Amino acid sequence: MKNITSDNTTYVTRPARTAVVPSLFPSLWFYAGFLAIVWRAARLVKQGGYDTTAWQASSIDVLRRLEQAGIRVKVSGLDQVQMAPWPVVFIGNHLSVMETVLLPSLLLPYGPITYVIKQSLLEVPVFNHVMKSCRPIAVTRTNPRNDLKTVLEEGGKRLNEGISVIIFPQTTRAAFQPEQFSSIGVKLARKAGVPIVPIALVTDAWGNGRWLKDFGRIQPARPVRFAFGQPMTVAGKGTEEHQEVISFVAQHLKQWRLAEK
Repeated sequence: MKNITSDNTTYVTRPARTAVVPSLFPSLWFYAGFLAIVWRAARLVKQGGYDTTAWQASSIDVLRRLEQAGIRVKVSGLDQVQMAPWPVVFIGNHLSVMETVLLPSLLLPYGPITYVIKQSLLEVPVFNHVMKSCRPIAVTRTNPRNDLKTVLEEGGKRLNEGISVIIFPQTTRAAFQPEQFSSIGVKLARKAGVPIVPIALVTDAWGNGRWLKDFGRIQPARPVRFAFGQPMTVAGKGTEEHQEVISFVAQHLKQWRLAEK
């Protein structure tokens, strides 16, 4: 499987001049290509040919389309992913649909992955075929007790099969607020006996839409950042590890904000 990094540690978009059409109409230009990528992927799913290699290829195609629209991506800490004893529970903040479609391009070379997602994503035409193919863990976001039970049971099954689970503990895509960052990911890792790898990210260059949340404005002026932290083993109730994940995200968001000034 293709590794898009040159050193297994970082990834940085190569400097390039944005063509005239995507520079003038980045959103229209990107979504035209994005929908074509999703359509091709859904067709492969129906044909039974959408394996992890095809999934990563689709994710890379979306990454390239974003870069061609002027988006600049910087990723750090992939060496932490490489050294992690697979499977793990990835826990990160959640800003846009971008992380959902780009993380496979970064993580699949190291092992199989799946997501904890909202049930409603499995009801979106065409896109639902692609999401179902990765055997996600679907939750309602309306009943926390039932959602926790689902994540622990279904997430435990995936981890036992060697599949890492990506979870965004915020109830919705929004600016990071520590008090809304639940410990559901830590609880899953603790029960399954697997490590945690924290993820900090800034992906609001792909905005949330007013009418269709997944189709917001593409804003190339906003930098995209991903950072992966050191694997952590959950001890006791996992309270300290939960706080470490929160601190990792908060510190990186602060560093990135300062770097933009």
